[in-house]
Amino acid sequence: MSTVTTSKDWLRKGNQYHNPRIVEDSTSNAFDGRVSLSLTKAAWVVGLYLVAIIGGVLTFSWDALVVFLISTAVTLCLGHSLGMHRLLIHRSYECPKWLEYFLVHLGVLVGLAGPRGMMHTHDMRDWAQRQEKCHDYFAHQQPMAIDGLWQLLFDVHLDHSPHFKPEVEFEQDRVYQWMEKTWMWQQLPWAILLFVCGGLTWVIWGIAVRVAVSITGHWLIGYFAHNEGERDWHVKGAAVQGFNIKFASLITMGESWHNNHHAYPGSALLGIKEGQLDPGWWVLKGLSILKLVWNIRLPADLPQREELVRVMNRKQIMKWSQQ
Repeated sequence: MSTVTTSKDWLRKGNQYHNPRIVEDSTSNAFDGRVSLSLTKAAWVVGLYLVAIIGGVLTFSWDALVVFLISTAVTLCLGHSLGMHRLLIHRSYECPKWLEYFLVHLGVLVGLAGPRGMMHTHDMRDWAQRQEKCHDYFAHQQPMAIDGLWQLLFDVHLDHSPHFKPEVEFEQDRVYQWMEKTWMWQQLPWAILLFVCGGLTWVIWGIAVRVAVSITGHWLIGYFAHNEGERDWHVKGAAVQGFNIKFASLITMGESWHNNHHAYPGSALLGIKEGQLDPGWWVLKGLSILKLVWNIRLPADLPQREELVRVMNRKQIMKWSQQ
């Protein structure tokens, strides 16, 4: 029988390497399964692409480009990185509930899914990658074109999937329930505001182009961060290792330091070495100075992992990869 774990329990126990939202049994298997087209994802993504490509070309202006850049930076940094990933999923810091809702809302605006959908997608991939063997969908091991189609338009269905059981406080939260039900429609108020301020051009570039670029970029970083790059850490027994993608650190708000994240998933700091740029961390430190966030956790605050070993040379990497 499984037990219900709240996010506060998770923080108190320091359990950062076993996700309590994934409940396994003796039949759970991360490898056997099939990939099938998701009509909802396909309609959403293809529709956005058509509007972004056709509308973007026909309505381009320099002020619309500025709207795109600012709105993308805000939603990716405050929303996806700080709200969805470091806060809602990993609970690597704490903040007032109103600020949590706002940050997660900005994360919803990235256009990938609602809060529950993002948690489910992240946790299932995280669980699968830590198994000795997992499906290519989770590992990004198909050729780039196929993987792109899979991630953007398809879903994976495991034959023996574990159960996804979020914290009870999340499941009973009416604000998050509403966000989940209306996640696509949450673009609408911002679209109206953009239309009032700059007309249809701002709507296309501030909504369609932004979301299309963001979801494409999210897939691209996921693909490269699990296939090539630099790494300082190896997680023994894990089917998939993370890699640091240095050139993308600024545009991903620090999320491209993925080898660091595989090593210390509960850390609010992703660029853990000197010189590793982490804009999300810079913003978080600013919020800390303003007393809007607290209990920020760093790698030193997390429990030691026996399966985590420091990579010293390429020979070691090859040896571990063959085990």
